[in-house]
Formats: sequence, C-alpha cells, structure tokens
Amino acid sequence: MNWGERVATVRQKVLKERPLIHHITNLVVTNLTANVTLAVGASPVMAYAREEVADMARLARAVVLNMGTLTAEEVEAMLLAGQAANAAGIPVIFDPVGAGATPFRTATAQMIIRELRIDILRGNASEIAAVSGFGGQTKGVDAGEVSVPVSQMARRVARDSGAVVVVTGATDYISDGERLIAVDNGHAMLTTVTGTGCSATSVIAAFRAVEADGVTAGAAALAYYGLAAEHAAATGRGPASFQAALLDALYNLEGEELARGVKIREL
Repeated sequence: MNWGERVATVRQKVLKERPLIHHITNLVVTNLTANVTLAVGASPVMAYAREEVADMARLARAVVLNMGTLTAEEVEAMLLAGQAANAAGIPVIFDPVGAGATPFRTATAQMIIRELRIDILRGNASEIAAVSGFGGQTKGVDAGEVSVPVSQMARRVARDSGAVVVVTGATDYISDGERLIAVDNGHAMLTTVTGTGCSATSVIAAFRAVEADGVTAGAAALAYYGLAAEHAAATGRGPASFQAALLDALYNLEGEELARGVKIREL
C-alpha cells in the first residue's frame, strides 16, 4: 500500500462527505475537540442528555465516547448512545481517559468495553494497559509506565477485545490483532496543550466515518494529525500559538503535501 496516497485519499473523503461525529466527551476539551473536528472537515455535535443521546447517535456517522470528566450520569448516557450506535452499525470510538488512575475509572472503562461493541479503542499506553489487565498506572490523565512493549500490548489487546486498538505516544501503534502499524509523525508540543489526545480520538472518528477499515482509519488519522502538529510546532512560539497553529495546519493539510509527509510503518 502507498500510505501517503491512502492518507490523502481518506482525508479528501472527510472533506467531501463532512460526516457528523457525535461526541459524549469531557468538559475540559469540548471546545478544542469541536474545533479540531471542524478543521478536519467533519461536523461535530456534543449531546449529553440521556433523553436524546440515542437519537443523536443514530444520526451520526461515528460516535466518540470519552470519559475524561466522569460521572454516573455520563456513563448512563454513554451506554445509551453506544447501544444505539451498535444497533445501527455505526462505529463507536472509545477513549478511556484516566483509566488506571482510580478504581472507579478503571472499572467504568472495563464495563463500557464489556457492554458495548467498541470499533476503535484509543488511549495512551497506561490507559490501555489498565483496561486490559496489564496493570498500567496512570498519573491523573497522563501516561505512566507499562510493563510490556507497547506494540506487543496493542496486538494482544486487539485480539482479546475484538476492537482495533490505537495506543498513542511518541510512536503510535495500531492493531486489529493481526496487522500492526506504527506511526512516527507527531511532536512533543502536543503534550503542552490539554485535549490534544482527546482531539486525536476525534480525528480518528472522522476518518473512520468514511473509511471502513479501522486500522487504515487509525493509522491515516494519526499520521495526518501528527504531521499537522509538526507543521504547527515550526511556527508556534509556545502552547497558545501552537494550539492555534495546529487548527490552521489541520484545516490546510491535504493533497501532495500530506502524502509526502506521512511516516507509517507496517510491522
């Protein structure tokens, strides 16, 4: 596969089709993830009320469940939205933010994975380790250490869960249990702005909405997002200007410039 051409093609499909992405996400990142989704070319909606989440999920092309600011009411809404999406064949992308930090978070993430059919599971290494029994320890919502190689963990968790597993970090790993892809695009400035991991989940959802293969969608989305971060870091002078530059880079990055810049390896 020519990954550069593939990434550019999926990116163009997002721009053409403008898929609706329903988010149940956390209070810290709502504005940034909505703006990132718009910059990518998709259409964001953030709906949380139990009375409407199932209806909204059925209207969407993908559903993002993000448990960053976790409450019992939000968990109920996530289950309702996820069940409606599952019944309608709409992909569910789950971001278990902070799993491993507290027993409540870990147990909730494991319950959501057990009760719903998750299409793509996206988290940092310690979050994925925590929800899958590898014993990851999360520091707040930031990644901690894990005891196994991340690439090996991604493949094993994908096999066990049936989901495409995306583990983000300095190198991102994507696996469906058989295939294993590494993405080397990205920049350390992403760690200086809150919500950039959650925004990556939104980009993955937008790409998955127009691309049937979850591994391709995950790898293409992260290569595009990471390359945009590289471009933004070249002009940003600190976290605030980097965030603005990231939105601009996501908005403008497409075509040959995108195809030339992606760094994707099949392992």
